[in-house]
Amino acid sequence: MPRSLRVREECIRAVKSCLLRNGFPSQKILAEDLGMAQSTVSHFLNGKPVDYANFIEICRGLGQEWRDIADFEANSEPEEVVLVSATVAIVFEGFANARWRSPRRGSTSHNTLSQQLHQALSAGGHEVFFINNSSDSGSYLKRCDYLLLLISEESAASEMVLEQLQLAKELHNINAQKPAILPICVELNTPLSFDLLSYLAGIKPWLWRGVGDSFKLISQILTIIKEGRTSLTADHELAVEWKVITSTKKSIIQPMPAAPPELPGGQVELTSCFYIDRPPIESRCYETIAQPGALIRIKAPRQMGKTSLMARILHHAEVQGSRTVALSFQLANRKIFANSDTFLQWFCASIGQELGMLEQLPKCWELADLIGSNQCCKAYFEQYLLSESSQPLTLGLDESDRLFESPEIADDFFGLLRALHEEAKRRDIWKNFRLIVVHSTEVYIPLDVNKSPFNVGLPIELPEFNSQQVQDLAKRHGLNWSGNEVPELMGLVGGNPYLVRLGMYHISRQDVTLDRLVKESVTEAGIYSDHLRRHLWNLEKYSELREAMREVVSVSQPVRLSSELGFKLNSMGLVKLDGNHCIPRCRLYQKYFGDRLG
Repeated sequence: MPRSLRVREECIRAVKSCLLRNGFPSQKILAEDLGMAQSTVSHFLNGKPVDYANFIEICRGLGQEWRDIADFEANSEPEEVVLVSATVAIVFEGFANARWRSPRRGSTSHNTLSQQLHQALSAGGHEVFFINNSSDSGSYLKRCDYLLLLISEESAASEMVLEQLQLAKELHNINAQKPAILPICVELNTPLSFDLLSYLAGIKPWLWRGVGDSFKLISQILTIIKEGRTSLTADHELAVEWKVITSTKKSIIQPMPAAPPELPGGQVELTSCFYIDRPPIESRCYETIAQPGALIRIKAPRQMGKTSLMARILHHAEVQGSRTVALSFQLANRKIFANSDTFLQWFCASIGQELGMLEQLPKCWELADLIGSNQCCKAYFEQYLLSESSQPLTLGLDESDRLFESPEIADDFFGLLRALHEEAKRRDIWKNFRLIVVHSTEVYIPLDVNKSPFNVGLPIELPEFNSQQVQDLAKRHGLNWSGNEVPELMGLVGGNPYLVRLGMYHISRQDVTLDRLVKESVTEAGIYSDHLRRHLWNLEKYSELREAMREVVSVSQPVRLSSELGFKLNSMGLVKLDGNHCIPRCRLYQKYFGDRLG
């Protein structure tokens, strides 16, 4: 066993980029989290030798496989770590949903791969189980060592898979990098959502192209688990880069008039012909964001198109010559919310990394103990991000509700945003700062009216689609609906953009008829089963929300709830609000949750 190890020179840059991704805006915060000297962390990140045990511990904190980055001395061998038995979870949405897909679109080969993995791992003495979409899947994740994530077209768009991956990432960061996430793309030829790519950033994927790759894949997975590795090897013939598989950065172009249907999930691509404008919202936003010191507030429940609208506003700003950064608080590690200082460092570091100005951040934070984090954040913007020679900066903040869970941080941060917005009225440098704040619910924590950014700027509240817009969307899917089809679909799901698009996608592909879709809508065989299970899974994690939703669906008249519970259910997209009174957002939810929670 070597007494000390150091990072190979060619790996130093990649290792440094892991700091922010794993919730550490600075070396100091990583050192404090690991309980070791900052000098030790600094030596590690700069390729200098550190104690062997410290090297392993820092790698765990940064989610790195230490064998892949260590510079071993000529006659030194790494420590052999052998797991006698591991607990392995396999996630594959295509396997669960094969029952309702049409046979011609089935994925028999995909199912065979998942079954072969299960058989081989079980024969190797490991405990293996499929993560189904039940509410107890979280408890399985908490005890597994490895998560085999088979990413197919269906799992890439699955809401439940995304929820389980988010939980796995949270566990991964607080429990010695368990479960280790091993992503395997299965004949993937569809764009991945922004959220999915962000959760998997820094994790090496493999690509399975067909049954000819199965033996190589399975034998290597067995070897990786036997050696106790925490990632797929980067030099294997199945290894691939995310950017090779799919790309989400595209400019707006004129879409093809007969575009194939897109499986909805997350942000609607800029190139997509399936994005529906809701006049005059888009034109007002494009006009506003071009103004000095602009602030736009977008509010709507989940899956109503907020992120897609924000992406289009940012693109419009970029076309007008602005630098743009999109930042989702949903993707922030739990460590980020430890205190206001850590959060603001992460906030600045995330923007600085996107703009290539991360190295200057430590200089601005040297006086944090004296002048406070807010002032350091402001100084970083003024001295580096908004220098007089720079183009305007347009910042999009998605999932801002996440901060409501940390009232002290929210009070500081939202007060800072309001102050920065007000600076544009008196200082020219801040006229170059434009801001988009996206949130799903009302502000249910107390904020000083003079410090809140939620009562200034342009407010945008996204409505559901109306019947004309749903008819337009049907035409774009190639559906010749001229009778009662639109009222029948809207009678089930209302004007919810995601649910409408999901239904039209499967109808246009002839996976299901409209009549069958309605009849099977609240069953496990229906196309909405994944969506409904995700909501049920979340409700069952929070007993007060579950009971509130049960109360709403158990009666026919509006129900009065506390402001906080009503706002949270509304932000999830489950209810509509009329003051403090709530009703189910659509008949689909009324029937499903009436049955499951009753």
